[in-house]
Amino acid sequence: MTKIRAAVVGGGIVGLAVARQLLIEVPNAEVVVFEKEDLVASHQTGHNSGVVHAGLYYEPGSLKARLCRRGVGLLAKYAADKGVPYEECGKIVVAQNMAELDRLHTIHARAQANGVPDIRMIDAKEIAEIEPHARGVAALHSPHTAIVDYVGIGKALAADIVTAGGTVLLGHEVTSITPETALAGRTRQVAVTTRAGTERFDLVITCAGLQSDRVATTAGDTTFPKIVPFFGDYFLLSPEKASWVNGLIYPVPDPKYPFLGVHLTKRFDGAIMLGPNAFLSLGREAYRPRDYSFRDIADAIGFGGFWRFASQNLPAAARESRTVLSTRSFVNEACKYVPGITMADVHRGPRGIRAQAMNSDGSLEDDFVISGNDRVVHVRNAPSPGATSSLAIAEHVVQEALDRAGLS
Repeated sequence: MTKIRAAVVGGGIVGLAVARQLLIEVPNAEVVVFEKEDLVASHQTGHNSGVVHAGLYYEPGSLKARLCRRGVGLLAKYAADKGVPYEECGKIVVAQNMAELDRLHTIHARAQANGVPDIRMIDAKEIAEIEPHARGVAALHSPHTAIVDYVGIGKALAADIVTAGGTVLLGHEVTSITPETALAGRTRQVAVTTRAGTERFDLVITCAGLQSDRVATTAGDTTFPKIVPFFGDYFLLSPEKASWVNGLIYPVPDPKYPFLGVHLTKRFDGAIMLGPNAFLSLGREAYRPRDYSFRDIADAIGFGGFWRFASQNLPAAARESRTVLSTRSFVNEACKYVPGITMADVHRGPRGIRAQAMNSDGSLEDDFVISGNDRVVHVRNAPSPGATSSLAIAEHVVQEALDRAGLS
């Protein structure tokens, strides 16, 4: 095969996995990763809960369902090979009443259809055996749901890229992507511009997360889905109370609401996180409460789809705003599942920001979205379980990109 030059835009876990996969699929390729920050895994990869999702919730047959199940196996093996912390701590999804129990049975059936191993319904007595401090009328137990150090995975992927002859350029923000057309309207090469200059590539794959829509539109892709950022705050449980939680304790999702609500999550370092809530962020990268971006604020509030979304989700907005404004309300949400946690038992932890892809009508884009043309492919939406699925997403995207470009 003729040697090709390929660029990957974005040094999060998905972009790094894609670059590594390109080097596996096309060993003689010259692969360059462009990352605007000075470290890899600086944004969503480094600001999430660290959960390796087993695939309970996703529509059977969807990309999410298929790539999540494939991704779990790939990620577990990769973490073991690289010595990155990975623990199957297990997860219970807890029903508090009969209405939630009905929804839980639906999730159980979906999980079985997705091939989640050893999934089972348990009663209140069995909840206490798995999580002695948790309370509920019943739960769904997923013993193989795991936690991992995603930043550690990202660093290992970057090291693999360099070892295989690729390049990871930090501090290189891509400002434009310009397909250069040849005969019959097909793209011949793609110009990628940063402040350091312009380089030309045979193939470009963008995995820009919180900036995915903006990066894609610079290359002529469609405006939608558009990214609207939602922050999620976490609190950390005191060491004295951390022993109360053995794994992951989740609420039953309510299909009327777009966000899950506060839950309790063990982290790979042993800390216990409470959260996250979900509320419109004042910036796509505003990780501190006082951070904001005028451009990002204007982009969100000037988008008619956001207001249509907001008007359809007023009860959820009210619930989430209470947890944003009141630590007590936040803790009370956690106490529904683990009674006895008090204000004195928590302190403020990290903030994450979710790249929520939204369509023009205000509907949320639920599945993974991949778009582009014959030489430029965009990962437009890779929400949870995006990190879990990253190695499988890479397999899928790279094969699709090579096929489109006629390079496979």
